[in-house]
Amino acid sequence: MKRRTVAAALALGAAPAWSQVKPTPASLVAAYEGADRQERLVAGARKEGTLNLYSSIAAADVSLFTAQFEKLYGVKVNVWRAANDKVLQRVIGEQAAGRHEADAIQIASLELEALARENLLQALRVPVQAQLIPQAVPRHRLWAAHYLNVWVQAYNTQKVRKEDLPKTYADLLHPRWKGKLGIEAKNEEWFFTVVEGMGEAAGLKFFRDLVSTNGLSARAGHSLLNNLVVAGDVPLALTVYNYMPEQARLKGAPIDWFVIEPAIARANGVAVARQSQRPHAAVLFYEFVLGEDMQRLMARNGYVPTHRGVESPLKQVTIKLVDTEAALNAADKWAATFEAIIKGGK
Repeated sequence: MKRRTVAAALALGAAPAWSQVKPTPASLVAAYEGADRQERLVAGARKEGTLNLYSSIAAADVSLFTAQFEKLYGVKVNVWRAANDKVLQRVIGEQAAGRHEADAIQIASLELEALARENLLQALRVPVQAQLIPQAVPRHRLWAAHYLNVWVQAYNTQKVRKEDLPKTYADLLHPRWKGKLGIEAKNEEWFFTVVEGMGEAAGLKFFRDLVSTNGLSARAGHSLLNNLVVAGDVPLALTVYNYMPEQARLKGAPIDWFVIEPAIARANGVAVARQSQRPHAAVLFYEFVLGEDMQRLMARNGYVPTHRGVESPLKQVTIKLVDTEAALNAADKWAATFEAIIKGGK
């Protein structure tokens, strides 16, 4: 998404922040530590009967969570699904209007951090957090990552020879890649992290050189970009999520993937709305999503888990996580820079 959308959404919440002084039902549910905690959560969730989940996860994959949760606990999950920025806007807009529709929120880390700064999420300290990689749980504990979206490079196996694949970013400047490169049109976080890794001046110069010499076609949507690689319209894509080309490859499509290390990853997480009207169901869903069984199921579908007990499908790849706080702090700058260099060629 264009990062200016984050700022615009936050402006909707310009009214005084929700007070942390008065306990909310979610905070009271989350604070209980008795031995019968799980039993009380399940009983409370069943009494509440439903859960409103706002999610940006692909429809086929969000159903993995909801179907299992409904089967285990008998709680109906109502899903409102949209892009990360749209979920952010809706949550902030509803809260500003005094409506508390969302119970659990499942979106990318940048948008979760924006909601955290608006004081709209419930801090949780629960046992499952200790089973996650340290990077999965921010210090404030207002959200937690349950998988990583890892950007990899994908290529059409009929258009590109494996032996010609670039081993470094500098290799992309070779004339063989002229007119053959694509990138997702909203990957400012990936761009920010790669540039920072190179050193800002050197990184910006590299991308300016790449665009001016070989071109870089910006396409809106990771699924679209992945499909364009399969079709051969984009022989080599720099930013697709790791599970996309792998799923297509296993179905026989002429696509494969590789990594210019370190692979850049963005956390996707889950949070409980601080003003949740169904707090037992919300906290129960939060713990369920972060649990080993659910993360193992996601890993089988190609997602990179944050649970230390679940083997990653990218265990041989060096991964560098986007610094969520830094990316959000400099969102306007990097949105404008990405727009100017990648789309505008400046």
